[in-house]
This record gives sequence, structure tokens and C-alpha cells, in this order.
Amino acid sequence: MKNSNAGIYLILVLISLLSCNPVKKMQTESIIPKTPTMVLPDGTKTDAFLENLLKKYPQYFDSILVHRKDWNVQIIYTQIDRGKNNLPKLTNYYFNVNVARYFYPASTVKLPTALLALQKLNELKATGINRNTTMITESAYSGQTAVFNDPLTSDGRPTIASYIKKILLVSDNDAMNRLYEFLGQEYLNDQLHKKGYEEAEIVHRLQIALSEDENRHTNPIKFLDANNNILYQQPLVFNQTKYAVRNDSLGKAFYRGDELVNTPMNFSKKNRISIESLHTILRSLIFPNTVLAKQRFNLTPDDYKFVYQYMSQFPPESTFPPYDSATYYDAYGKNLLYGAQRGSMPKNIRIFNKEGDAYGHLLDIAYIVDFDKNIEFFLSAEIYCNKDGVMNDDKYDYETIGYPFMKNLGKVIYDYDVNRKRAHYPDLSSFKMVYDK
Repeated sequence: MKNSNAGIYLILVLISLLSCNPVKKMQTESIIPKTPTMVLPDGTKTDAFLENLLKKYPQYFDSILVHRKDWNVQIIYTQIDRGKNNLPKLTNYYFNVNVARYFYPASTVKLPTALLALQKLNELKATGINRNTTMITESAYSGQTAVFNDPLTSDGRPTIASYIKKILLVSDNDAMNRLYEFLGQEYLNDQLHKKGYEEAEIVHRLQIALSEDENRHTNPIKFLDANNNILYQQPLVFNQTKYAVRNDSLGKAFYRGDELVNTPMNFSKKNRISIESLHTILRSLIFPNTVLAKQRFNLTPDDYKFVYQYMSQFPPESTFPPYDSATYYDAYGKNLLYGAQRGSMPKNIRIFNKEGDAYGHLLDIAYIVDFDKNIEFFLSAEIYCNKDGVMNDDKYDYETIGYPFMKNLGKVIYDYDVNRKRAHYPDLSSFKMVYDK
């Protein structure tokens, strides 16, 4: 009898819920528990939410859905819900995410490298150096080059700060290489592994062709005070660590110089990091308390503010380094939401991100806020834009596939998040930066 009454009660509750008007359904949408993420036998993670959202826009995503595997499309969207005390609760949604499926991470590796450079400076605080101390890079091994001045700083001095600015503003490759050399290959990878990013391997400089041995050797470096006295120096460093054998290859053919080689290109000795690790690294930067303690970087409050400023600042807003808006436009490096869009961008929307593109891969790892509409969310995406499967031919499909995908994905998620009901809207004042100009 009790079971019968319970059944009738349940039916009445369901009828009542179904009779609610659509507005009320939308208002309760954000508090409905998230359905479990589907994990396929190969480890791929997908949520019905993102799958269904993309299907609502066939004009943007029909090819993406069909070619998700061939184009290695991976998406992570994180909803942010604030409590009464403004503390964030994060909910991740995945589309076709697989840590084991290789893609070339391109310039996204610059973000963890920059954060670890600040962390190492804090570990060396007793020496008196900081991110604005003059850093002289010397040469002592094959393939190495020296740096004694920086024409893009106000006083010509090369510093960790100026390198990080150039990385975050315009993704400067030489700046990345100088931080790589300051850290040393062993420290860089050992720290990432200790923080739980076990698949990560940042094992070479960017844009310059060096051997594995040359990349294992990093330059002697000196930090000087205002009177050119040495505050700290490190010698030539060699990383003897043996990393696990990898079998990462891409494409169906590649160019070696002018020669076409009809086999997949071997990426086993190139940089590697998953989109999930990159997404978590960004989360650890924006909301350190939402990740495990071991995943956080040892940064000061001033470090956080420094990184936030130059991650979100448009290149034309920079005084030093100065950038020409014709080349380095507002949305330069802001793939999500803007794609390849040029011109002036709205100042109320700020994107704290690190993008990358190389070998046909286009990526963006972003925390997006709109100060006028008072919304925030994380969105990370990766896509392989190389229909012909040939690597190193400089014929990739960024313009026809990659940038439109990034722009449309950002817009669809943005529109969804704007209309999503929140119990409490965020106080975003800590992310409002004062820019150079």
C-alpha cells in the first residue's frame, strides 16, 4: 500500500513539473545535477550537453561533428557558479577529449613555462633577483645564442618580465626560448610532472631547429644589479633525464626540406601536453583554490596581477613592448570568440588566454569575462586543420576550418552563458586590470 501511494505521488510530482512554463524550466536549469561524463573504451570523454549544443548549430558545426576524430577536435567548457561568498564552483563539460591522443601543442606550452619562470624566481628570492632584474643569457654550447640587450624594453635591459609580456601579448618565440633556458629542461618537466601533469613534455625551443642533445643543454645565465654586479648565475646545464619512449606521429606525408616523404611525420621528440592539463593549468592560475594544492604554482599576489594584465591586454594597449595595431590588432591571439577578426574589439570583454598554432593545429585555452553582462566561463579547444594530411608544406586550413570553428564555438558558448540562470552573479573586480594605455 505504501509503495502504491509513493508511486501515485511520484506521478503527480512529474505531472506538476511537466506543466511548468518554459521560463521556469530555464531558471532551474543551472541547478539540475550534471549527468555523468561518458567515457568511451579508448578513454575519450564526452558530455551530452556539448554534443547537443553543437548539433543545434549545423551551419557552424556539421563538419566538426562528422570529422571530430580526423580533425582531433577537443573541447572543454567550464561553467562557473558563484556562492553567496563569491567562491566559485566549477563544472566541466567535455567534447571528444582524450589525454592519450596526440596533438602538437604549439605556443600553448608558453603558459606553463612563464608560470614556472615566476615560480623559480620566487624560489631564488634570497639572491635578490626578481622579474625586473637584468638577465644576461650567454652561449656555451652548439646551437646556443646570447642576449645582452632587449630593444623592446624602455631601457634596453632583458628581463623575465619583458619576456613574459612578449609571450602573453604576441606569443613571441624567442622570449619563450629564453625562459626555457632560464628554467632548464629538467626543472621545467620535473615541476610539471610533480604538479600532476604527467603526460607533459616540453623538450625543445621553438622556431629554431636544434638536435635533441642541443635542446637538453641550456645556456649559462647571469642576473645583474644596477651596478652590473652579479646577483645570481647558473652555469650551462644538461638534462640527463630519460623520458618514456613515445610513438606520436601525424599526417600521411611530410616535407623534409624540398623532399616529400610519404610517411607520417614523427612527433615523438616534440613537445607534448594535453588540453585537459592546459585547461587545469589555466584554472589553477585564475582560481588556485579550485585545484589540488600540488597543481598550483608558487606565485605571489603581484605575480598573479602581472600575468592577468598581460594575458588580457590587447597588443595596441602596450607601451613597452610597443606594437603596431596594423600587425598586432586587438584580437591578435584571441582565437575563441574572435577567430581571425580584425579591428577594434569591445573593452568590456576580456579574454585571459594562451593560444597556439603550428603544423595545422589551432588551439586556445581561455577564461572569458564580460564585465558589462557580469558573466565568466572557461573554454578550451583544439582542432587539426590539415585536410591534405601533408605536414611542413605550409598549406593548412586555418582560415577555412580553424578560425571559423574557434569564433563560432566561442560565440555559441558565450551566448549560452549569457542566458544561463545563476543564483549569484560574480564579483569580477579582481580581474579588472589597469592597462598601459
